[in-house]
Amino acid sequence: MSSLFFSYSHKDEALRDRLEVHLASLKRSGAISVWHDRRITAGDPLGQRIDENLERADIILLLISPDFLASDYCHDIEMQRALERHAQGSARVIPVILKPCDWQHSPFASLLAAPTDGKPITRWPDEDEAFLDVVRQIRAALPAPGQAAPIQAQPTATRAAIQAQVAGPRSSNLRLRKQFSDADRDRFVDEAFEFIERFFENSLAELNERNSAIEGRFKKIDANHFSAVIYESGKARTQCTIRLGGTFGKGISYSNALGGSGNGFNEMLSVESDDQHQFLRSMGVAMMSNHREEQLSHEGAAEYYWSMLIAPLQNS
Repeated sequence: MSSLFFSYSHKDEALRDRLEVHLASLKRSGAISVWHDRRITAGDPLGQRIDENLERADIILLLISPDFLASDYCHDIEMQRALERHAQGSARVIPVILKPCDWQHSPFASLLAAPTDGKPITRWPDEDEAFLDVVRQIRAALPAPGQAAPIQAQPTATRAAIQAQVAGPRSSNLRLRKQFSDADRDRFVDEAFEFIERFFENSLAELNERNSAIEGRFKKIDANHFSAVIYESGKARTQCTIRLGGTFGKGISYSNALGGSGNGFNEMLSVESDDQHQFLRSMGVAMMSNHREEQLSHEGAAEYYWSMLIAPLQNS
């Protein structure tokens, strides 16, 4: 059995939890055991337990985000010691890119990052697919049956000394439920609409470049809605209008008609939230919808609406 150690910022705990859920099959099969600082029992010496498990780990997952890179403890202690062990061959370090950040200029930039191509998990259309990609890469990194795990190095006094300077005693139980205000929701849906607008404009331009018989036209109507039309050999094959707002409160609607009224739509995305983050959810109005249960990111929402627009061309 290989032991996995999570090095992460507590601000990314919700994403760490979801990754651990996706590792359930590996855990049940006895291929891995997982450790992070939430495993520490009340009364245990915090720094000592972290140090012991970091030194014992066969695979060290660096969960990379702006908060990870900004954390002295994550960056200067856990990451540095993880890279030392990786260089010694006593452990394997896998950077897992959670959110967009300047990780390409970090000390671990030479390592192959997960998910594929280092695309941040939060930028995948379906975050569960991103976590699955990470799990597959972790599975591939595990020793083959009968193969010995790396020889484990011993803790260094230098690291312990640095640790004492950077982090004093504290609780690891710091996660609180986030409360999202009306302003937070409005900001989120405004940013999502702006992302979808840019996504459609760029996608239509690229479609034109790749297909000589295709002409895609993007038209920004006003600040709250835009339209897209795709012509094939001069004939309009598919079109849509995407609008910020709608009948059921503030959301993002999709209409098969050009410049349709604000009350008519073929699909609607609404803003929802759990205890840690906001996301978009499909109302499932469209006949092709299979996204009703998905928590869509900005990119996921844009891909969903783009698939509705381009489907008539792909299915003909």
